[in-house]
Amino acid sequence: MSIRTSQFRFQIAERSVGSRTGLLLLRWALVVIFLWFGAMKFTHYEATGISPFIVNSPIMGWLNSAFGVQGASDVIGLLELSTAVALIIGSIQPFFSALGAAMSAATYLITLTFMLSTPGVAEATAGGFPAISALPGQFLLKDLVLLAASLTLLLGSLRTSHGDARR
Repeated sequence: MSIRTSQFRFQIAERSVGSRTGLLLLRWALVVIFLWFGAMKFTHYEATGISPFIVNSPIMGWLNSAFGVQGASDVIGLLELSTAVALIIGSIQPFFSALGAAMSAATYLITLTFMLSTPGVAEATAGGFPAISALPGQFLLKDLVLLAASLTLLLGSLRTSHGDARR
C-alpha cells in the first residue's frame, strides 16, 4: 500500500524492504514514549522539570515567554501526543508513517540542541566537555538513539519513484 507524491512514494515502514519486525518495534516503542512523555507534559512536575531546557534553548526559549512554564509544557505535550497519533495512524496509512517519523525526528533533533544550550551538560569536575554530567548531559544523549530510530522509521516510510527504499 503506497501513495505517490512528487518523486517520493510513501509507504508504511513495516511493509518496506528489510526487517519488518525491527521497524514494527521501533514504531510502537516511539508511540509509547510520545504518549507517556506527552501526557506527562500536562503535569506541574514535568513542566518545571523541562523549563531549564526550554528557557536556555535558542529554538524554544520563546515558549515560556509566550505561554508561561505550564503553557509551554502543554504546547509541547500537544505536539508529542500529535506525534504519537501520527505514528499510530502511520501503521495503516502510508503518508502518516512518514509524517509521524518526521515529527519524531524533529523532536529529537531539537532536544539534542539542548546539549549545546543547557548549562551543566559538560561536567567541569571531569575536565569539561566531552565529559558530560549524568543530568542533564547523559539524559539528553539518549535522544541520539531515539533520533536514529525515528530516522530509520522515516527512511522505511519513503521510496524513490523507482520503488527502491531510501538509504
